[in-house]
This record gives sequence, structure tokens and C-alpha cells, in this order.
Amino acid sequence: MARQRAAAALAANLRRLRGDAGISLSELARRSGIAKGTLSQLESGIGNPTIETVFSLSNGLGVPVSSLLNENTDPGVMLVRSGDLEVLSSNAVDLRMLRRMDVAGTVIELYDQRVRPGAVQRSRGHPGREHVAVTTGRLRVGPPESPHELGPGDYLCFPAAAPHDYEAVDGPVTSVLMLEYPSPSGRLTPHGGDE
Repeated sequence: MARQRAAAALAANLRRLRGDAGISLSELARRSGIAKGTLSQLESGIGNPTIETVFSLSNGLGVPVSSLLNENTDPGVMLVRSGDLEVLSSNAVDLRMLRRMDVAGTVIELYDQRVRPGAVQRSRGHPGREHVAVTTGRLRVGPPESPHELGPGDYLCFPAAAPHDYEAVDGPVTSVLMLEYPSPSGRLTPHGGDE
């Protein structure tokens, strides 16, 4: 049921954002590097997009990831149950979006992030800044040539525009990831790359 709600939210948001931007499926395919047929399926609520796909769409449309995934609600109190969350997965990382907040012209997305050992999540870069706080395990994160190793309770913030990697060092890692997009209009300048 959570997967169906997430697919419906992505489909509705993708159609709306593409319409707001006044671009065709072909143009979004060019900007995001995602096949036109795949985009058509996503707009129809079909498919199970990966982390890379969602971040490529975010970059192609110039909007925060949460603009694609969140249902449009604004409750006074928000309770999020992990079983209700859609999981964005890659070979190394599972992300569950907990919340999107618009604060003083800045979009903030909060994620539960799980990093599996034995693989590396590589990002070519994207707009904004990343904030990472490790709760369990050891995480290697940052630029491929000079990553930082974090343990439980450690925190790192870095500009996300440059290429960066996430890698579990000795076993599974649980962490909190916060993406910060400084954008008064809620729109970002499109940037090539994916997460």
C-alpha cells in the first residue's frame, strides 16, 4: 500500500512539475538521461524508480527530490511510521524520506539512510549541501580522493555539487541524511548528475 501511494505521488508530482516547467517528455528525457518510455511509465504510476532515477529527475527538473516524492499535506503534527515509507534503493544505499520542510527560503529533506557493506554509492554531484549523522556503524563519505570516516555520533556537512561517495566500512551503517537546497522559489538550477 505504501508503494502504491508513493508511485501515485511521484506520478502526480512528475506530471505537474513537467507541466509547470512547460517541457515535453522528450526534453525531460534529454535533461535527466532517463528513457522517454521509462518517464511515461513513471507518470502513469508504473515502475519502481531507483535512487539514481529520482535524483536524475530532480536535477532534470531543477527541483528538490521531495518535490517529486511528497504528498501535498501540511499537518500540525507529523508522525512517520517506517513501514509506510517508500524505499529508494541502489546497490549500496536505502533511503526513506522522513520529511520535507521549507524554512526561510531553504528546502530541507530529511532521510533515514541505510548503507550496505560491499558496495559504494557514487554521486556525480547535485545542487545543495549534504548533512550526515551516523547512528551505527562506520561510514566513509565525501570526495573519492579524500573521504571522511565517520562513526556513531559523528556528523559531516559538505557541498554536494562535487562528486562524492558513500561506503560502509566494516558492516551495515544507519545514519540520518539531510539535504539542504538554498532556493527561495523551490526551484533549483538544473545540474547534470545523479545521486
